Amino acid sequence: MGTTQLDTVPEPKYWHLKTVLSEALDQDFAVGEVLPNERELAARFGVARATLRQALEQLELEGRLQRRRGVGTTVAPPRVGVAVGSAQHSWPGEAADGWEPVDAVETLPTAAVLRLLGAGAAGSAGSAGASGASGVFAEDQPVHTVRRTRVTNGQAVAAELLYVPAASVPGLPAIEAPSGPARARAVLRELQRLTLDGQDRSVELGSARADEAKELDRLPGAPVLLVTTRYFTAAGTAAVSVATYRADTCRLTFGDSGGVEITHEPRVAS
Repeated sequence: MGTTQLDTVPEPKYWHLKTVLSEALDQDFAVGEVLPNERELAARFGVARATLRQALEQLELEGRLQRRRGVGTTVAPPRVGVAVGSAQHSWPGEAADGWEPVDAVETLPTAAVLRLLGAGAAGSAGSAGASGASGVFAEDQPVHTVRRTRVTNGQAVAAELLYVPAASVPGLPAIEAPSGPARARAVLRELQRLTLDGQDRSVELGSARADEAKELDRLPGAPVLLVTTRYFTAAGTAAVSVATYRADTCRLTFGDSGGVEITHEPRVAS
């Protein structure tokens, strides 16, 4: 085969610098050590600060570096393996799922949440679904938004927003807890009364919003992995989870639940 146009394109300066920096991290720095500031690093390697920033951003994306508020840029520890799928499908909140409930509120869904839940998410029109939910899901029907966090080795590695249509948990109004972890646990308990028929999952790369960054001790815009899971009953989509994982510390591992689908759909606002 002949030489392609791409073969003649020189390696970008920041990419070469990333390789040099990676070797320096292995030889000259320990895990958790704070790197010198950008001016010092740029002078040390004889590059422009813009080139340095590109290289540092790439190393952060690859999990070699971490940026923390009030600390600076530090050498990251090895990524933690976090299982997100298994051969045994289960509702969120079941024993040993690794998530801690934080809060739950009931609001009308945004357009993005409506798209995730889809038409008929809570059942079939005018009759109870086979799993206990009833009524076609509509824009004027409330949704319970459950916030949870996932902690590994004492470090928050993921934040989740779980959207549960009110029709999926009809027994919830009898529970008095208005908000907080108790309310979140109540929503999860009611959800588990349904019969789970299946689930699907997609993964995409994204950037942390301000609220996610605060929960995960990151800077806004830091790279994250977005895992969206839809839970199905015989009546349709009963709940949707949007989990944000730290891309710098997490290595997602999947069981026998199926392949990974890469999507480019709009993110869901909280």
